[in-house]
Amino acid sequence: MSALVLGIGNLLMGDEGVGVHAVRRLIDQYLPGDVKIVDGGTGGFHLLSCFQDYDQLVLIDAAADGQEPGTVSTLEPVYASDYPPSLTAHDIGLKDLVEAAALLGPLPKTSLVTVSVAEPRGLSLTLSPEIEAALPSVLAAVRRCLDLDTEVGQVQAPDLDARLERTLRELDATRH
Repeated sequence: MSALVLGIGNLLMGDEGVGVHAVRRLIDQYLPGDVKIVDGGTGGFHLLSCFQDYDQLVLIDAAADGQEPGTVSTLEPVYASDYPPSLTAHDIGLKDLVEAAALLGPLPKTSLVTVSVAEPRGLSLTLSPEIEAALPSVLAAVRRCLDLDTEVGQVQAPDLDARLERTLRELDATRH
């Protein structure tokens, strides 16, 4: 089953860019080959194919939902109205994108991982301490959405390659 993890957010707006920050960290983690990670930036209709080309979609975005900043939630939205309020820094919102994608055909199994944020604090390239501290929980939530063992996510790809090479050498040694 092919899956796409799509981070949405505006990096210039601090915490509003949490989705992009999250997918950039996911790139450093081991994920199966059928999982693609995309920095969706501020959204846009060019992302519509993401809703058609994959069996599963995991979205990561900031939410202005009134919860304590840094609160991580996972939803399985079916309709655009199921999406929580977001900030207005996107060119188009996730709700608009979902509504347009639904017109094109059936939507894939979709999970939405949100991080509650406060109102934008102006231009900033960094996350607030509360949102930065929430990133490990965001990554764990994404792994749960993909039905992946959260412990495997802690293994960096180069470490995994080294382990595999060592195991193959050991197997080869036992044959001789």
